[in-house]
Amino acid sequence: MHREKPRTHCASVGSYNGFKDFISIPKSRQDSVRLVDGGSRCAGRVEVLHRGHWGTVCDDYWDMRDAAVVCRELGCGEAIDAPRRARFGSGSGPIWVEYANCAGSESSLKNCRSYDWGRQRCNHDEDAGAVCAEVRLVGRSHCSGRVEVLHGESWVTVCDADFDQQDAEVVCRELGCGSPVEVLGAAAFGRGEGQVWSEKLQCRRTESQIHFCPKSSSLKHNCSHDNDVGLVCSESVRLVDGLSRCAGRVEVLHKGQWGTVCDGNWGMIDAAVVCRELGCGEATDALSGAYFGSGSGPIWMDNVECRESESILKNCKSAGWGKHNCNHPKDAGVICSRVRLVGGSHCSGRVEVLHGESWVTVCDSDFNQQGAEVVCRELGCGSPVEVLGAAAFGRVEGPVWSEELQCRGSESQIHFCPKIIFTQTQLLP
Repeated sequence: MHREKPRTHCASVGSYNGFKDFISIPKSRQDSVRLVDGGSRCAGRVEVLHRGHWGTVCDDYWDMRDAAVVCRELGCGEAIDAPRRARFGSGSGPIWVEYANCAGSESSLKNCRSYDWGRQRCNHDEDAGAVCAEVRLVGRSHCSGRVEVLHGESWVTVCDADFDQQDAEVVCRELGCGSPVEVLGAAAFGRGEGQVWSEKLQCRRTESQIHFCPKSSSLKHNCSHDNDVGLVCSESVRLVDGLSRCAGRVEVLHKGQWGTVCDGNWGMIDAAVVCRELGCGEATDALSGAYFGSGSGPIWMDNVECRESESILKNCKSAGWGKHNCNHPKDAGVICSRVRLVGGSHCSGRVEVLHGESWVTVCDSDFNQQGAEVVCRELGCGSPVEVLGAAAFGRVEGPVWSEELQCRGSESQIHFCPKIIFTQTQLLP
């Protein structure tokens, strides 16, 4: 049975049973945390080395922030689950930590502001666990990029000839993303560094993690980083009924089902995490009261408490999956900007507009005072002071937007401005 959150109280330096001092406890050896009985070194029951003995961690208030610290300390990938109630079996010996109280940014579990270091008010039926990803996608977002697999202590890339749709399904599932959208070869997300994996994945698509897939070492070809494979999964968060993918009701994918987020304590920091995860611009509004209409199905998250460091909404602290005191008329919403200013400050710089999945620049001849008024309004800045042409904030590689903005100056977002799409003839010099 879980107790109320203990009150903060102080103890003298060196106190063993009171509140742990706000100083780092030095590691007794190189490894001061481990995961046990989970099938790999990146999953299992959390055990901590203290005073020469390995002991467990109580699951009181144990969440994704605590698991994230464990995964970081072990050099594994992102935390994908923070199991409680001794999912990986009951440990034995001391229970060193009752309430880890990690912020999520610490480099070691022992640096978290733990309560009651060594006081055993838990039992081993409450041992905490962690599951870390052993695969990651590098290059675009949490759910799309170059495939890299943890091999021993190192991240290695995967050859495009050794990766197929079944492997992709396992990777997307492990990362908590949606279904595979596209498997891309020829280093579509850039060339990696270090080793190329020397094994061929033979996933059956049912595995929960890439670690459990059969592998074959009998490769019939040589690969280089020119052959690094990339993967695009559908995101694990989406914005619905807001007329663009960067605005709408917040919905989260959990256990294969989309559900909503309650607006309890919902704020701009939470919205910023959603916008970052979707690769949209900055958050411009965090909306409550089902502003974009009531959703349906499960309400997955309530009392969300993100920090600015989180990369995905699922890693933010909440009441727990499916635990809420809410209804769909309280569904949360987000509006992200689809324009940004680069090279100066938040309110000055080169105008770039989100077009599909990419940021593209705008030609000075296709942008006027009315367009400037909309951009400044969308970014929450003041009135336009000056519109500058001739790459005043520097030239940039990549595409130039092939549309002419015809804003009236009253639109709330650049997305709502009328546009003229240039024909092939108009684009010719």
